Amino acid sequence: MRREGVNRAGRAARLRRRQEYGLGLLGVALAFGVCEVVGRAGLVRRSYLPPASEVLARAAELAGDRSFLDGVGATLWAWTLGLGLAVAVAVPVGLLLGSLPVVDSAVRVIVEFLRPLPSVALIPLVSLLLGAGTETEVALITYASVWPVLFNTIYGLGETDPLAKDTLRAFGFGRLSVLLRVELPATAPFIAAGIRISAAIALILAVATELLSGFGEGLGIFMAQASLATDGTRDVLAGVVWAGALGLVINGVLVWCERRLFPWTPERRGSGA
Repeated sequence: MRREGVNRAGRAARLRRRQEYGLGLLGVALAFGVCEVVGRAGLVRRSYLPPASEVLARAAELAGDRSFLDGVGATLWAWTLGLGLAVAVAVPVGLLLGSLPVVDSAVRVIVEFLRPLPSVALIPLVSLLLGAGTETEVALITYASVWPVLFNTIYGLGETDPLAKDTLRAFGFGRLSVLLRVELPATAPFIAAGIRISAAIALILAVATELLSGFGEGLGIFMAQASLATDGTRDVLAGVVWAGALGLVINGVLVWCERRLFPWTPERRGSGA
């Protein structure tokens, strides 16, 4: 009977997901239709808002442009480096702060001061220190992406079952063993959620840094150059389509990995994933 209840809950969750996907596709179709009608009807000048079909056609055409794909690859490379560095810094620091409340209290003021600073506002300073290149882009991505992973790690440690920790301590396990055997596995889903949030932030910062800094190569550089060209709005919007598609793919891959790596979490058990 219990298995039947779990299966029924899993079917209901899958049905809800299909409904959400269907509604999402419907929303995209409606937005596409509105943009197409507005562009074709001449309500807005085509130089400001080309028809959606032309934008999608241009986005598909760019898939065969080697220089454009090289730029996308450069953006993804900076995204990978920045996100990887953010995870490498945030997870150990989060484990340290979450395990030692004294240290957390000592650095809390510094963390709360640095966290609200917008990364985009730091572009001139970081460019002055590191020069024009990938280093600046990676540094800004790392700074912006470190916070969700850091705070999710600290929060995950706080949600660890104290009974499991006390049980290991009762059997003579030390702090490091408790951290590796209980706290880190329990915190892993929270870390994964933080990485998923940071992945979106990192992609936004990668494109925004390229757009605002105007140096190097990448998707943002393509969009910045297109905005300066005559009737370049179509290329800019095609770049936006590419950026959105990359974000969807990255988020979908990370969600799939979470479902496969952490099937024991309550939401995964309830969905039958």
